[in-house]
Amino acid sequence: MQLETYISDLLYRYECVTIPEFGAFLTQRASATIEDATNTFYPPKKTVSFNEQIQKNDGLLAHYIADVEKIPFELANEKIAKRVNTLKSYLTQGETITFKNIGEIVFNKEGKVLFEPTYQLNYLTDSFGLSQLVSPTVTREVYKKEVEAIEKVIPLTITQEKRKSRPYFKYAAVGLIALTLGGLGTSNYYINEIEQHNQLAQKEATQQLEAKIQQATFNLNPLPAITLNVTKQSGNYHVVAGAFRVEDNCELIISELKAQGFNARSIGVNKYGLHEVVYGSYETGEEALKVLRDVRKNSNEAAWLLVKDLDLVN
Repeated sequence: MQLETYISDLLYRYECVTIPEFGAFLTQRASATIEDATNTFYPPKKTVSFNEQIQKNDGLLAHYIADVEKIPFELANEKIAKRVNTLKSYLTQGETITFKNIGEIVFNKEGKVLFEPTYQLNYLTDSFGLSQLVSPTVTREVYKKEVEAIEKVIPLTITQEKRKSRPYFKYAAVGLIALTLGGLGTSNYYINEIEQHNQLAQKEATQQLEAKIQQATFNLNPLPAITLNVTKQSGNYHVVAGAFRVEDNCELIISELKAQGFNARSIGVNKYGLHEVVYGSYETGEEALKVLRDVRKNSNEAAWLLVKDLDLVN
């Protein structure tokens, strides 16, 4: 039985793979590293270690072997126990046990277990497809030393002609400063002038506005009186056009009925919570019945007669 193959498969998915009565292989995530000596970049990985104190059977390794080899769980445990006895006998004889793609285990002089990982496989699935990268050496320092050597052999000097050209730059700089100061002075002068003009204009506009307000205040003429003739509807006999849950619908119906010549209005909310709209209210029942017959005949067969004293209700 290739026990190391099964352990290697499980290390991709689990952080602890225990060999019952022998020890456990543990994994821990490690970040990417750079080796300065060789300019090598290593991707993130899982570091593998071994702990001989974890020996309790958690069933993980046995279940995996049983699934792969299609054997019962008990038989898988028996095969593991047999393999462990062989490994312990090798260690007591001073031999080194090699777990392929995982590491090597050996007893030291004190009889303690020593584990040396091989790192042949990267068990971190997030780094799948990533390999180590060697960067070429950067030679910037070499060129720097060459330049320093040239400067020592051929010192840099300034000729007399270049020194003579410096006063022109001085005069040009002085002229530029003078123009800048002059421009700032002129700019400040115009800004002050504009500010004074704005203040005068605002003061004049305020005075004109106050004069107009006073003139409008003291020249008010009395308006002619308007007489409005309002006819109050009365009567206990009402020809109802309909009852509506939404009050806005009443306004639409009232507008339509008034356009047809009716003295329509809303008479309030009935006991069912509906807003009632009437074609009109009348003093006598005969007058109301006449209107009701005309309405049912020409436009609304669902109209009805309501006898109600609105003053008592209100």
